[in-house]
Amino acid sequence: MMDNFEEYLRQGEPNKADKAQVWKTAIGLQQVDGLKPSDYLIETARQNIEGDITIEEVKQRIDSYYKQHPIKNDETRTEEADKVSARITEILSEKTFTFSPVEYLTIHRRLFQGIYSHAGKIRDYNITKHEWVLNGETVLYASAESLKATLEYDFQQEKKFRYSGLSQQEIVEHIAQFISYLWQIHIFGEGNTRTTAVFLIKYLRKLGFKEVNNDLFAEDSWYFRNALVRSNYEDLSKSIHKADKYLIRFLLNLLYQENHLLKNREMHVHYVPPVNDTVKTQNDTVNDTVFYLIKQNNKITATEISERLNISLSTAKRKIKGLKEKGIVERIGSDKTGYWKIIEQ
Repeated sequence: MMDNFEEYLRQGEPNKADKAQVWKTAIGLQQVDGLKPSDYLIETARQNIEGDITIEEVKQRIDSYYKQHPIKNDETRTEEADKVSARITEILSEKTFTFSPVEYLTIHRRLFQGIYSHAGKIRDYNITKHEWVLNGETVLYASAESLKATLEYDFQQEKKFRYSGLSQQEIVEHIAQFISYLWQIHIFGEGNTRTTAVFLIKYLRKLGFKEVNNDLFAEDSWYFRNALVRSNYEDLSKSIHKADKYLIRFLLNLLYQENHLLKNREMHVHYVPPVNDTVKTQNDTVNDTVFYLIKQNNKITATEISERLNISLSTAKRKIKGLKEKGIVERIGSDKTGYWKIIEQ
């Protein structure tokens, strides 16, 4: 999926390359919720990159396509992935931005209008989300009663902050803290991470980071989400502390083109570095993670698993084979159009 626009990036024709980069980012961000856009969206995006149709025409074609080809009980949420990808592309292509809670809410409304009934609205219920990186535990999110006040307070504090005199490391650490707090409020019931990512990209541009490496959002958006999770979770009874180092690594790569390795499995709360007799523990963690991804998305492919865990395709296939041989999962149908059935949890 990520290779669809590489030809435009290699050719270096400015207008086409810029459009291709934005599309690549928009599509990559769908991975935070395990979503994958359709081939129709990819082809329509190509026409936009070529200059044959405008982004408004892209959106109209996508809307028309799904009116003519309605998908019932779409577990893969392809329609959502297509529409939100086009809308992210539109927003990231605009040269407008206001640092305010209203802008944050507006981005969510524009991304999810017609998809979620609560698009652009502050949630009025409490939530939990079971995370594989936390071995099934949840981050403690802000309560529904305090959301508006908490959001406004965080924006006020950031507006007052002055970056002058800070080193690159200090700048990144502060941005990591701000975006981590903003995400943890989880002001939206769904679509929180994608909205936060789009807002962050726009805010970074406002701060002067014009040439950020948005390949990170295209290729490592799931790492970005897991890093936000780890920076907001602690369980001192198990000696698990908040860890912002993963988010800082991501931002250093994003803003200053550093080259920190970004491996999702290393963020798992039970991860142990592979040294001598700890290799088995690491393998168990990867096995658990592969199972969790299959449980989360029963149509996920070995290629998608390898991309999300930063492991080789052969390793992903070997882990899947092991789960099948143990009778934990079963493949129903073909590799291309079938799905996974959970036999034993």
